[in-house]
Amino acid sequence: MGWVAAIEDYVRFLRLEKSLSENSVEAYQRDVKLLSEFADDKLGKEPESLTSSDISLFLEYIRENNFNHRSQARILSGVKGFFKYLMLEEVIDLDPSHQIEGPKMTRKLPDVLSVEDIDSMESTFDLSKPEGQRNKTIIETLYSCGLRVSELVNLKLTDLNFEQGYIRVTGKGDKERLVPIGKKAIKEINLYIPDRNSLPKIDKASENVLFLNRRGRKLTREMIFTIVKKAAKDAGIKKVISPHTLRHSFATHLVEGGADIRVVQEMLGHESILTTEIYTHLDRQYLRDTIIRLHPRSLK
Repeated sequence: MGWVAAIEDYVRFLRLEKSLSENSVEAYQRDVKLLSEFADDKLGKEPESLTSSDISLFLEYIRENNFNHRSQARILSGVKGFFKYLMLEEVIDLDPSHQIEGPKMTRKLPDVLSVEDIDSMESTFDLSKPEGQRNKTIIETLYSCGLRVSELVNLKLTDLNFEQGYIRVTGKGDKERLVPIGKKAIKEINLYIPDRNSLPKIDKASENVLFLNRRGRKLTREMIFTIVKKAAKDAGIKKVISPHTLRHSFATHLVEGGADIRVVQEMLGHESILTTEIYTHLDRQYLRDTIIRLHPRSLK
């Protein structure tokens, strides 16, 4: 089987059998194409001819081309998925990637904002300007509900259930979950909606979308990044801030406040508890206080 046919069949499998989102399909396709280009140019081999030594050479190749550890691990994951598919289809008898290990990942803990930091960011917006209340509401909603950027920009008016205190969020893989929303976020959204509804024109495709630009269209992911970064800069925050910092702060504050990690996992929409543990680290002072209070050696 040639590379073109193999990749086309794999992509079809991911879409139809695995029901992955288009973004995920494209990511896996890119990873396998990297392997196919390497195999064509450097080895002259078709997918069924590759050995574990070839895969090791491929990993060395992407390392030499300045892919960081995280990218290397992601690419290897995509390649392993491809060979599992070839095994399933009985194109190959042995998986050449089976015993190949990726790079050791260092756990880098993202920055966390304090509640005071978030209040400072929200206070930077000029509420006399048309976009002022909208931008303040965006910051509050990201933090209060722990949303991903994609979830925020796709939030609909019909997803809001303020009477019950929940919003319906569509996450990765189009999976829906209910996320509690607090009084502060509800208040800011209610203050924003009249501004939204008074826009001169709302695009037909965006009539049900909550957050709109001045042309009445759904905001882009890039625009959310710009809003968050500018607010952090204007508030004098020196940390490297992105919309995900607000999501991470949401989770960290919940865990530090005593929330069960399984509950946080549900609210974040994580399939694996391991992912939640990475995003909800406890601060050093909390760990220190816990050890001093509970460890038997600390009492002597």
